Amino acid sequence: MLAEITTLPLQFDTPFAGELFLLGRILFGATLAFMGLNHFMDVDTMAGYAEFKGLPAPRFSVIASGLVLVLGGVGVAAGAFPVLAAGALAVFLLVSAVTMHDFWSVDDPEEKQSEMTSFLKNVYGAGAALALLAVGGSAWPYAVGLGLF
Repeated sequence: MLAEITTLPLQFDTPFAGELFLLGRILFGATLAFMGLNHFMDVDTMAGYAEFKGLPAPRFSVIASGLVLVLGGVGVAAGAFPVLAAGALAVFLLVSAVTMHDFWSVDDPEEKQSEMTSFLKNVYGAGAALALLAVGGSAWPYAVGLGLF
């Protein structure tokens, strides 16, 4: 017989739990927001790479993905619209991992390693975004408190 699995509400009552959660959100969100800013600072180069990877409307894709990264990253860091922010980041990171960092189709060993590293970064980033999405409906400490849910 399997034990019944129950869930408990998210609690931040251990010492420094709220502060550590805030620090994690800031590190995760600010890094992704900075990556998004890079999309705007180097649109032409990134659009060329997106075109090389076969993305339709590469320039638009770079700008749209930059917006997702900036707004999602700031949303997670600030605790504003956390479900929307974390969900958008998770989707973006998973989609871009597969479409932009397809290491399995690269022949050059150096390029293959670089693409695999980028793929894995996107996958573990998506994992973090999914974890934040799972707790997005709970009250976050030190959060702006704006949300849809």
